Amino acid sequence: MGVADFGGEAKRERRGGKRRRKKMRRLRYRLDMTPLVDIAFLLLTFFMLTTTLVTPQVMEMTIPPERTQVEVRQSELLTLRIRSDGKVFYNLGTDAPQAIALKDLESLAVRENVRLKNRLITVLKPSPNVPYGRVIAVLDVLNRAEVQISEQLAREGLKRERRFALAPMTEQDEQEIAGL
Repeated sequence: MGVADFGGEAKRERRGGKRRRKKMRRLRYRLDMTPLVDIAFLLLTFFMLTTTLVTPQVMEMTIPPERTQVEVRQSELLTLRIRSDGKVFYNLGTDAPQAIALKDLESLAVRENVRLKNRLITVLKPSPNVPYGRVIAVLDVLNRAEVQISEQLAREGLKRERRFALAPMTEQDEQEIAGL
């Protein structure tokens, strides 16, 4: 037997009478990673754009040139002292120091700044052992008071000029507030 041609198709004859089994064709699968990568980058950009980035909390401080002494009127001086236990004391001019709560400090700063028509100088004297957070809390209260002070002075036609100093607490200061 030979090869027969039926309508242009060639058919091979079986050899030895055995029919060869046709190998099973393996099914190959192909996983397309493109959509997965697209989704991953979309999620990444979404979270990058929607999350709030942590900005460092920096307090701006302007340091004046060094001077040995500055003449100040005692009547225009508000002294705030923070004892090592965190308690805050204030005095105006040469008055005796008095304890004050942080919630009352804001109204005191507003009242005295407006009363003295922007001539009040605030001096903050923290004890060397006072917790850093307590000093920041006092500074935050004074910063909140600035909004009200500026508004009230603007109504009177004055521009706000902030006068503030940070000074070390002396032994005399510690003695004045020791028994309070």
